[in-house]
Amino acid sequence: PLAKCRETNKRMDRRKFLHDSISFLLGSFVGFNGLSKAFACNDPENISLEKPCIALIIDDIGPSPGRARQFLELNIPITFAVLPRYPNSEELAVEIHEKGHEIMLHQPMEPYDSGIDPGPGALYVGDGLDRILRVIEGNIPSVQFATGVNNHMGSKFTSCQKEMQHTLEIIKERGLFFVDSLTSGNSKGYDTAKKLNMPAACRNIFLDNHLNELAIMYQLKKLAEHAIKYGHAIGIGHPHPETVRAIRLFLKGFKSSSINLVHISDLLFPA
Repeated sequence: PLAKCRETNKRMDRRKFLHDSISFLLGSFVGFNGLSKAFACNDPENISLEKPCIALIIDDIGPSPGRARQFLELNIPITFAVLPRYPNSEELAVEIHEKGHEIMLHQPMEPYDSGIDPGPGALYVGDGLDRILRVIEGNIPSVQFATGVNNHMGSKFTSCQKEMQHTLEIIKERGLFFVDSLTSGNSKGYDTAKKLNMPAACRNIFLDNHLNELAIMYQLKKLAEHAIKYGHAIGIGHPHPETVRAIRLFLKGFKSSSINLVHISDLLFPA
């Protein structure tokens, strides 16, 4: 009984630590004067890009419909990056579109680690223009309403100039924008897109490399700080329960609207 009591107390202490830590982080946001939780802020007429803006992207949509739908319940502008060729990809893309959110094709690309499978519909180093074209054209139908593309994995592929040039030329021809997830510091994606003068952006902060609510809250705080300093910030997260809970707590820390939440298409280069 004594050991059980001690274990219960430890669990209570951990919960109290998490609660107190999150409360401290939320309190530190007060100086930012708030985020608007209204979904209407995505209406271009209601967005003032003179204010700092944050775009949230949730990657890896497709394999777990239930986890994806938790983010729809947040009632804020989110851009969903949908993986192609999964049984639920097409259905989820339609549902997300009907809820008024933005959709990207989450294009799988080869990582440096050959032991990791990027999934169906992936592009690999050494692919020629014809194969890249066939793969992308095969992926697009399973992600209806996609207005842009970002890379899934791809640390190796995005580091190869020729392959990225071919890929982005195809994406541009289809009237889609590109967001470089920056899974590699050597990525050629964003710079190549700028040279092609196509709408593009690049990720600033990954939210959930560490699946811990407190760690994700800290990343969200950094995202807000980046937006205030530079006028905008792009954060990428994944459909984890910890991520949706952290975002929900993050939103509770804001009462007014000195920072806008927007879709990624509002933060593209060229503006």
